[in-house]
Amino acid sequence: MAASGGRWGRRERAVLWCVLGAAWGAACGQLRYSVAEEMPKGSFVGDVAKDLRLELPELRDRDARVFDTGRTQYFLLDLQSGHLSVKERVDREEICAAAAKCVLNFEILVKNPMKLYRGEVEVLDINDNSPSFPEKNSVLEIIEYTVPGTRFPLAKAQDPDIGVNSLQNYECSESSYFTLDVINGDDGVKYPELILVKSLDREQQAAHNLILTATDSGSPVKSGSTTIQIIVLDGNDNAPEFTQPVYKVVVREDTAVGSRVLQVTATDRDEGPNAEVKYSFFKIPEKFDKIFKLNPESGEIEITEKLNFEEQEFYELDVQARDAGGLSSHSKVVITVADVNNHVPEIVIMSVFSPVPEDTPLGTVIAIFSVQDRDSGANGEVRCSIDERLPFRLERSFDTYYSVVTAEELDREEVSEYNVTVRAVDGGSPALWSSAVLALRVLDVNDNAPVFAEASYSARLAENNAAGALVLTVRAWDADWGQNARVRYRLWEGRVRGAPLSSYVSVQAETGALYALRSFDYEEVREVGLWVRAEDGGAPALSSNVSVRLVIVDENDNAPQVLYPPPAAAAASGAGWAGVELAPRSAEAGALVAKVVAVDADAGQNAWLSYELAKATEPGLFRVGLHSGEVLTARSPLARDAARQSLVVVVKDHGRPALSATATLTVVLGESVAELLSELGSAAAVAPGEPAGRLTRWLVVAVAAVSCLFVAFVLLLLALRLRRWRRSQLLAAGSGALRGVPASHFVGIDGVRAFLHSYSHEVSLTADSRKSQLRLSAASCCDTLPARPPTEASSDLVATGDHVAENGGQVPFQLI
Repeated sequence: MAASGGRWGRRERAVLWCVLGAAWGAACGQLRYSVAEEMPKGSFVGDVAKDLRLELPELRDRDARVFDTGRTQYFLLDLQSGHLSVKERVDREEICAAAAKCVLNFEILVKNPMKLYRGEVEVLDINDNSPSFPEKNSVLEIIEYTVPGTRFPLAKAQDPDIGVNSLQNYECSESSYFTLDVINGDDGVKYPELILVKSLDREQQAAHNLILTATDSGSPVKSGSTTIQIIVLDGNDNAPEFTQPVYKVVVREDTAVGSRVLQVTATDRDEGPNAEVKYSFFKIPEKFDKIFKLNPESGEIEITEKLNFEEQEFYELDVQARDAGGLSSHSKVVITVADVNNHVPEIVIMSVFSPVPEDTPLGTVIAIFSVQDRDSGANGEVRCSIDERLPFRLERSFDTYYSVVTAEELDREEVSEYNVTVRAVDGGSPALWSSAVLALRVLDVNDNAPVFAEASYSARLAENNAAGALVLTVRAWDADWGQNARVRYRLWEGRVRGAPLSSYVSVQAETGALYALRSFDYEEVREVGLWVRAEDGGAPALSSNVSVRLVIVDENDNAPQVLYPPPAAAAASGAGWAGVELAPRSAEAGALVAKVVAVDADAGQNAWLSYELAKATEPGLFRVGLHSGEVLTARSPLARDAARQSLVVVVKDHGRPALSATATLTVVLGESVAELLSELGSAAAVAPGEPAGRLTRWLVVAVAAVSCLFVAFVLLLLALRLRRWRRSQLLAAGSGALRGVPASHFVGIDGVRAFLHSYSHEVSLTADSRKSQLRLSAASCCDTLPARPPTEASSDLVATGDHVAENGGQVPFQLI
């Protein structure tokens, strides 16, 4: 019951130490906890969430994790409670051996943003080990002639605990011949020695039995004991004596196995067999016995295993020299191991934040690693570096911890991956180094809008295209990656001739192919302007626009249309053109008889018109201007020429294939309108298929129109003369007449109105002359193409008459 109560007391004190340690760590700004060794799994160590001032949801969202510096992870962070607890059995003696302070370092890594918190847990010792001797029973042989005061070293006890829980004292059973003395060594270890206080007498007592007990000061106190049997020997007077009580040597840890460390020497003043000395290790730890070998004859100590400064910095060995008579003496050998730079730095990557978004702010932690060098002093001092040309830099978090942070802005479109080589170099001579590569992939962010291959697009599409015809393909590239680089196309909505643009063209969303949805007609739509938008798949999406100009190319799909001569009255066949013109028989070659006027709804070459005389009653009498369409006399009419001439003019465009139309002209050779009417009348009588009433009606209309024009002309002359008369004296009456103007210029059936619209007349009247002039201009206002310049002979018609003017003024006027 007492033992049980003591154990519960230790646990309670351990919990108290934990609470005090946590409070001290929070006060110092660093996580520091304490936990007693041998605590059961799941035992509370500290409230990490509270000490880091992190809420539990934040702790979970940031994926907090615990990293231990050793190979075994002793602690666990519970994200539900935020508590740090024991994960594996913690044995202070196994972890830290005889170290005065046993500390386990750990790190807590949180992400988003990445940050490292450092902490330490001090493992508190409990008195869980009793002192123990290497052997339960030991034998010590002493010559009976040994001088009182002689000391005999005894095997020391081992207690892996520390502090008050470690070995504190030795006690020996009572004896009148021996007493126990405890010596504190240079290394702080207590060594028991047996001192002879009274001369031995073998005949009186040949053996002595003592019990040596070692105790600690733990609670409860624990102890261990061994039995020592002392045998009194007869004879040999002198024990071997070492030349030095303590041998000291410094050995480099890279000393080769089999090398001689030192030689111990002991002499014996006896002679003969009693002077022969044998050397041996006296009750040293088993692991020391494996590292060193003592030659029993020469006393040389050799290395049998490789030394390691990081595991054991010095060795203290007890050496015994024993003669053949059984007498022995002891000496100490202290071997100090000198550190050599024989360990390369070790780089331990703790966390790498990859992929890294390219819009990561400057100073963001990308990776965390630790560097350890098991050497000591300058050999264990490590410097880390990375390539300065990279957009990263190193920051030292703690003594052996480094963070890789962003030093420049990242751009995935320039560099999508980085291999960051971390180089660690120690301070030894020569220096040793190691390296580790951090593979960092830059995560794409939608920071680039699609870019079209061209600043603008244009395409030519022939009219009368098939519905669904491919017009062109627009291309846009996005420098981003993945979904952010997926480009889709669509049209900006607009209208064409009042209809939605989408009813004319469409764009394929994936390929950017532009299709015509209907057949275009050049005569209706000659050009379509539109905008295509390219939009990526990012969130939010980025877009860009490009203009597309769709030019409709004309095709020769319209035949020329004849405006003059106008269409004739509907014949039985329902087709054909007709017109009547008057040409005087006195006309000279090159005289203008009529003009064929035609237009073509097409454009360009398809609208270029040419005129040809396809058929004539009298070949060679008339000719047609190739580009003007003017019907001219090729020669003067002869008496044998028929009075009624029928001309068929073909109008052609320059398309491929060429389209054409025909115009039919009837030219009457005569000097007056009466002859024209007579000829037309006879023609009407001959033509049984044409109604006589319709022809008569048109003749009456034509004569009436010419008469009205003549009357208006006379009234205008009278008004002018009256005005001049009122200004001055009465002028002599003169009869003004227009002579020399052929009647065909005023009289016609179908061609009267066209002629009057196509020619202008200038009339000049003078007061001081009996001659007046009428000038007829041959310029045309209805040509599609420029006409050939008229000849001087036929350009003007002049009429003279007797006129009386008082002041000699001229009065111009124009007939329209």
